[in-house]
Amino acid sequence: MRRLIDLFYLVLLSVISVFGQNYSKEIEINGNKFENNSNSAVYINQKSNGFKGIWYMVKPTTDEYGYKYSGGMATYCEEHRPFAIYAKGVNKTFFCFGGTDDTNSTLLHNVSYFDHKTGRIANPLTILDKRTNDAHDNPVISIDNQGYIYIFSTSHGKERPSYISKSEKPYSIEKFNELQPTEIVNGKVVPFKNFSYFQVWFVKNKGFFAIFTKYNDKGNRVIGYNTSKNAITWNEWKVIAHIEEGHYQICQESNAKIGSAFNYHPNKNGQGFDYRTNLYYVETIDFGKTWHNAAGKIVQLPLKEINNDAKVKDFKTENLNCYIKDIAFDKNNNPVIMVVSSKGFAAGPANNPRTWELFSYDKGWKNCKITTSNNNYDTGSLFINTQNEWEVYAPTEMGPQPYNPGGEMVCWKSIDSGKTWNIKNKMTSKSEMNQNYLRGVVNGKNDFFGIWADGNGRKPSVSHIYFCNKNGDVFQLPRETTEDMILPLKYTNHLLKLK
Repeated sequence: MRRLIDLFYLVLLSVISVFGQNYSKEIEINGNKFENNSNSAVYINQKSNGFKGIWYMVKPTTDEYGYKYSGGMATYCEEHRPFAIYAKGVNKTFFCFGGTDDTNSTLLHNVSYFDHKTGRIANPLTILDKRTNDAHDNPVISIDNQGYIYIFSTSHGKERPSYISKSEKPYSIEKFNELQPTEIVNGKVVPFKNFSYFQVWFVKNKGFFAIFTKYNDKGNRVIGYNTSKNAITWNEWKVIAHIEEGHYQICQESNAKIGSAFNYHPNKNGQGFDYRTNLYYVETIDFGKTWHNAAGKIVQLPLKEINNDAKVKDFKTENLNCYIKDIAFDKNNNPVIMVVSSKGFAAGPANNPRTWELFSYDKGWKNCKITTSNNNYDTGSLFINTQNEWEVYAPTEMGPQPYNPGGEMVCWKSIDSGKTWNIKNKMTSKSEMNQNYLRGVVNGKNDFFGIWADGNGRKPSVSHIYFCNKNGDVFQLPRETTEDMILPLKYTNHLLKLK
């Protein structure tokens, strides 16, 4: 009987995931019903009573892998950041994630925190129902210098609106209120209601610096930035680059320096956004007034040509795709960019090797190899502990769904500034579902170091949320709980079984 129930559940998830735009008119959370009959988000502001991660897929395929990419995506994607921030003033790490309901029918924007004093985690608050099951709409988090927490609810393209929510009290997740932000467009103040691939940093004495994407009328991904002192009044969005069909970009902040690494989509190749290649880098140290490359040479924005002073690596001439995974700064505040390169977008061994590479700047760009893995969408994080000691936490070991995104989590370590790498420890093993999208914590402490999710890569499934400490110990968060503060469970294989 239990097997029949599980089978029915998976079939139901399959239908919802494929036809996820047909939402029910009502959503029930903890016995309370909310209207759910438009594309606008519904503010919930209630405890989630557990950590249920969103399962998501893109583009079903006819091969054995099932989808272009798929799995548990509560912390998807690498172009969204940050997901977690340590707040020294209260000794807590606040984090957000893409949650869902019992049937994976919608995307819920959830927020929680880890209390470093007690070692316990707060039962999450569901801020809003985003009215889609598209994990591209996942939230990101920021905290201002007064301790107010901000959740930025992104959108995938222009179909759905975006939102900015602010905690009612400093360092509190009890309640969030919707802000009514504005931006300047063509000299006029208009509502700021749409942003994609949002990455935001609060810089002391300056305010919020956000790098994100806007889609133009042709569907090109145009990358740019905007700034605000209060997250309500935003200035005019300025373009960083628009080369051919657009870009994916990843940014990071360090000591008021903002660095952006990006690739580009060549046009007239028949592959559309599946083809992404080359690697570029620009940075600003004056809050966007001027931009330069890693060598300090001023670059004039927007960049429009393939060959320009920001180019780090020409992958196109090698017929390789470039998937940017993370960016960090060494102890001299020089950029280090982590990418995965491969021969094509489709899943499977034909496009191996998927090579994890670092590009670090020190009087010129230096390139080194970390390892290989089995899917372009395997995603982890880079940590620079000292000038010589660097670590990468990522799903580079083959998982239970081979060649689908994710796998088993591994900690790689270098003691020579990234030149050579060895496995420090294997964090997970014999999992029943692939684990993926490990995201680091801004100013993170050792006992809450990274957060991610699992999920079946070949069919809809439940998804669990995990975190690890600096030693690589893994903890699983409960999908169901009514406790206010939760003692995390240490990872053991039996916890990974579908429940």
